[in-house]
Amino acid sequence: MLDRLLKLNEIHTDSLYLWGPRQTGKSTLLKTLFPDAPYYDMLKSDVFSVYKLRPSQLRQECMMLDEGAVVIIDEVQKIPPLLDEVHWLIVNKGINFVLCGSSARKLKRSGANLLGGRALRKVLHPLVSAEIPDFNIDKAVNHGTLPRHYLIDNPKKRLQSYIGDYLQQEIIAEALVRNLDSFTRFMEVAALSDSEMVNYSKIAADCGISSKTVKEYFSILEETLVGMFVPAFTKVIKRKVQIAPKFYYFDIGIVNILLQRGKLERGTAEYGHAFEHLIIQELVAYLDYSESDKKLTFWHTLNNAYEVDAVIGNAEVAIEIKSSANVVSAHLKGLKAFQEEYPQCKLVVVSLEERPRLFNGVEVWPAKDFLSRLWSGKII
Repeated sequence: MLDRLLKLNEIHTDSLYLWGPRQTGKSTLLKTLFPDAPYYDMLKSDVFSVYKLRPSQLRQECMMLDEGAVVIIDEVQKIPPLLDEVHWLIVNKGINFVLCGSSARKLKRSGANLLGGRALRKVLHPLVSAEIPDFNIDKAVNHGTLPRHYLIDNPKKRLQSYIGDYLQQEIIAEALVRNLDSFTRFMEVAALSDSEMVNYSKIAADCGISSKTVKEYFSILEETLVGMFVPAFTKVIKRKVQIAPKFYYFDIGIVNILLQRGKLERGTAEYGHAFEHLIIQELVAYLDYSESDKKLTFWHTLNNAYEVDAVIGNAEVAIEIKSSANVVSAHLKGLKAFQEEYPQCKLVVVSLEERPRLFNGVEVWPAKDFLSRLWSGKII
């Protein structure tokens, strides 16, 4: 059993929404943290039928619990009217709920009771390096870090099934798109743009759909937590900058399957793209789990001369991600240009070198050392 970093200690004073893509381990985490809590799993057809027909039964049952009791409702988005009962029980009975699901999209679109700020929002990410004993960079780059995929030797069929399940359970079941074929094609083209600045017109042309539809499709990926945008660092001092965001799928394993990549080997361009994605995944999860108010952005000049893969906060840390075993001066070009505008910024390269070193004022870290320091709070 892997020890997850997300502990949900706030449940003693607040109710919680726990969101996360499918198979990140939400149900396992909840059963581990709250083994004795009443657990309502709306994926079970018999349970779903009861509370779909009579939402008030939840209130009747919870009235038998003590004040401060914890109740878990899994896949709560399947029955939005339950949230009215939850709201009443929070206010009048003092019950604390963990409301779990893969997406809040249905609740938002249905106009459901979102509890008026009475529930804190938490997100469970795929596994991160700090949760995995003997973390293997190459395995994570190839398999992704969803628990069911990382922990076996050949997860290809599971990854293919995962994408199929997403299309069936999130897209078809909720009737989110009219043309599933065009959405499937879009997912493949979006994978080609993974870790790149989004060009809606180009993606639209490649998919044979309108730019407006492309934006709607990206919104679906984002709201179902399957994709995420990293915004540009847009503060301008000397050099004009790009303002288009970058797009990332939530897990690199999904990208590998959508692009039909074989085994990724160090030294290849494909490995480099996947390596960058993996480090961005870790940064996103760290900032979320540590409840940091610092934002993750990237910096790219308008003339394409300079780029920095990750900027933390108000230019506090700038990070370049290079899947190289030998970082050279050319790899520092973007960082040095950024430092000209933000002299106080700490400069870091994440690499595949064997040992850390200080190179022209830049900290060069092997990936495993960088991740260890990140999760120890020594990078940010």
